[in-house]
Amino acid sequence: MALNIVNKIDQLIKIRKVLISLSDKSGLENFVKSLLKINKDIVFYSTGGTYSALKEFVETDNLVAVSEYTGQPEMQGGLVKTLDFKVYMGLLSETYNEAHQEDLQKIDGINFDLVAVNLYPFSKTVKAQDCTVELGRTNIDIGGPCMLRASAKNFLRVLSVCNPSDYNSIIDEMKVNDGKISLKTRFAMAEKTFNHTAEYDKNIFEFLKKSTVDDMSACYEKGDK
Repeated sequence: MALNIVNKIDQLIKIRKVLISLSDKSGLENFVKSLLKINKDIVFYSTGGTYSALKEFVETDNLVAVSEYTGQPEMQGGLVKTLDFKVYMGLLSETYNEAHQEDLQKIDGINFDLVAVNLYPFSKTVKAQDCTVELGRTNIDIGGPCMLRASAKNFLRVLSVCNPSDYNSIIDEMKVNDGKISLKTRFAMAEKTFNHTAEYDKNIFEFLKKSTVDDMSACYEKGDK
């Protein structure tokens, strides 16, 4: 299979469609309201608790549940919310690839410009003295790292944001660039994102490495299937 090599990109990308799913919601309201002040037509696509939080201060026209966008319900316990072809085509599609844009049109999809995601608090959870293997396992985020990695890979046209500490600098840049984000910033945020997901995976590995099968078995009743 031939590699998909890009040869044309935009230095500045206007933020219009935002995919947002946050475990740490600090700074959320100010960030979202600031984005809307810059561009009143921005639409936020969200899930679960983040969607519920956004409903408190975002107008209906500016907010879409990911399940409504994909046409797929969330799995019980939030295990599957964003792992959907329609989501990832919108993250990985390329602006000047006509086939990509035609495929998006076929499924009534959109291009996401900004992904704001932070992950289940795995490290904080497993540091607790009473943390079991099962509690640690449950706090392994799957959809979050996938969205972050996809958006960071496509920094050519997508801004990946994994830390609330970056919200203010992003807003400041958009204010002076007519709601747009530079390639320089997209590249820097991609670097930060891949470092973040690498550390997250390393923490999971280290937790499992120091655990045992006996530790795990102690968490469960024996099933009969």
